[in-house]
Amino acid sequence: MNSPSLADLHAFAAVASHKSFRRTADVLGVSHSALSLAMRGLEAKLGVRLLNRTTRSVALTHEGEQLLTRLTPILRDLDQALDETSAAGGQPSGVLRINGSEGAIRLLLQTVLPPLRARHPRIELDLSVDGQLVDIVGRGFDAGIRLGEAVPKDMVAVRLGPELRFLPVASPAYLRRHPAPRTPDDLMTHQCIRQRLPSGKRYRWEFKRRDQELALDVPGALTLDSSALMAEAAADGLGIAYVPEPYAAPYFARKRLLPLLEDWCPAIPGLYLYFPANRHPPPALRALIDVVKALP
Repeated sequence: MNSPSLADLHAFAAVASHKSFRRTADVLGVSHSALSLAMRGLEAKLGVRLLNRTTRSVALTHEGEQLLTRLTPILRDLDQALDETSAAGGQPSGVLRINGSEGAIRLLLQTVLPPLRARHPRIELDLSVDGQLVDIVGRGFDAGIRLGEAVPKDMVAVRLGPELRFLPVASPAYLRRHPAPRTPDDLMTHQCIRQRLPSGKRYRWEFKRRDQELALDVPGALTLDSSALMAEAAADGLGIAYVPEPYAAPYFARKRLLPLLEDWCPAIPGLYLYFPANRHPPPALRALIDVVKALP
């Protein structure tokens, strides 16, 4: 059998991860036709079909699933060996794929990227914004960033940001028309800006004071799936929003939003960078972790 090239095997693993020829071609920097030709050549060399293609999607065949299962740890170990060899001769290098929420990726860009680029210019970051918690190992990511309470228990977590509060907020104009709520139950008589989760469910607003805990499905005529848009809508007087404090802070400074029910909103663990506990992190990821740990 004419053995396939390492480049073709890497390309196959990338197609399996992205489930799209066009997206994979963009990531690899090749044309769609060249990638498709390489995958047909790989299948011809192996004598089996690896991918089921339609005009809209790509799915692995049974043989493709078997190959990917065996191939993934081999490619990972090879990449790690190359990274370690490169790091031994100088600066850590390579591409780090990181998945996180929009707010998490924004924090990474603001606080981690500048010192990382200054210290390790050969490290590249491939950042993926996803509102839903994903299996970072199964999706081929090196690390994820989520709120501490959402990090899977089998992961190693490194604190990325301070503790965080979710707060109800409203504009002065709205509060001139409606009395400010004194308890969470008062929200049931207000016009609230609700949030749609990636799962499709509406988010229940959570409150806690001493031993009392509440989770309310508040009323409202407007539902959004972005904390940034929710804060903006509240600042425009459209109702009360419940958002992470950093999204509201710029509006607090300009007196366009006011916090509500603060004594019912305790802090929770903030954002954490996390990665598999049973995997030796490559030099590039270790360099990133060192930068995160050095943050003030």
